[in-house]
Amino acid sequence: MINDRGMMKWQGMMLTEHVSMLKNYNQELKREPRPNLDEWDYDAIQHTLDMAIKSKADTKVKLWRDGSFIYNRGIVEGVNLQKREIELQDPFYLLSLKLDEIVDVTIMD
Repeated sequence: MINDRGMMKWQGMMLTEHVSMLKNYNQELKREPRPNLDEWDYDAIQHTLDMAIKSKADTKVKLWRDGSFIYNRGIVEGVNLQKREIELQDPFYLLSLKLDEIVDVTIMD
């Protein structure tokens, strides 16, 4: 009769360094590359932000941060050029979003 120990025989095969390297590798695979924006894209973002500020419309802002896309929605209150941030008022609090992280801006109707 064969004495099979199930998964116990595989537990000693992986060192903790190997496990952490595999986790880092899987996280790296999930990272989204930063989109390459040209001057036309930046001009479109600026135009949409200007329209959103003037009309006080509900706006969706797409950010790229740490290899993933983040979406925020609210009303654009203003732009601070010294800090390079926009102020976005969502239903709960005021957000400060960095201009360098903005990838897309859409006015929701």
